[in-house]
Amino acid sequence: MKRWNFDRRLAFVLSGGGSRGALQVGAIRALLEAGYQPDLVTGTSIGAANGAFLSIHGFDLNGIEKLDQIWQATMRAELISPNLWWETMRILFKPRNGHSFQKVRDFAIENGIKPDLRFKDLDSVYLHPVAADLNSGLPVVFGIDPEERILDSVLASMSLPPWILPEEKDGRYLMDGGAVSNLPVEAAVQQGATEIIALDLFDPLEEDSEEASGIRPLLWKVNRTIETRLVQLEIKLAESQGIPVKHIVLKGDPPVPLWDFRRSVELMDTGYHIAKQAISSWEPEPKPAWWNPERYRPWINSLINILD
Repeated sequence: MKRWNFDRRLAFVLSGGGSRGALQVGAIRALLEAGYQPDLVTGTSIGAANGAFLSIHGFDLNGIEKLDQIWQATMRAELISPNLWWETMRILFKPRNGHSFQKVRDFAIENGIKPDLRFKDLDSVYLHPVAADLNSGLPVVFGIDPEERILDSVLASMSLPPWILPEEKDGRYLMDGGAVSNLPVEAAVQQGATEIIALDLFDPLEEDSEEASGIRPLLWKVNRTIETRLVQLEIKLAESQGIPVKHIVLKGDPPVPLWDFRRSVELMDTGYHIAKQAISSWEPEPKPAWWNPERYRPWINSLINILD
């Protein structure tokens, strides 16, 4: 039975970012240690994968230990190829998903996201991976239908060419959710969040150089502009409905390419310390209305007298 607090629905919102997802692992550890326990989780791409692994293994410190071990294993797995040219050629001559898709899928299954596991089987938090539908141009939020398969949903959320190709199914053309909502705050609002902690892997300063020229830096600046604007709008949407958003930007130093998993251990430590610093600046967690020891002291004293 899922735990649901009807007075407070805290959502963890986990952005996409490939190998930088290790930063989220450290940040979530810091949040759990500080007493922040989510009721629901939305995630895009690697954020969807992190959310799924923890929803299965437990959104607690034991679950984080398992996720830490999973990320350490990514350092040896080479889940996605750093050779973009080769991956692009693979698409041209083999139009269906190949090497990277299969490695990611096998890795997910090996670490607990079994092919027959459905959202109705989760008993800790409400999980909502987010993909993009290229036919409608809108986000697709999984997990609303309890019969949907978690693995299929996570892979759809991670379908980023040239590594994993979009999939056409049931009239939808599903791609990595980062195309329309890389930090899926809106999805958390739609699913009933009353407060949000958003762990953002997007670094607006990455690859920024005044000396850079050519098409690649131009495309990067366009992507940066769009993504920054989308994040701003989704946070404003939440705040306009009275839903506070604690936005933590998680960055490696130097920035890490999304296909490079060799720094996973270092990034988990970096994410932990970034989140710890952010948490220290927040107001203390409010205690629930019933948490007042003085209120129960007369009853406790009477019980003690009876026992004596």
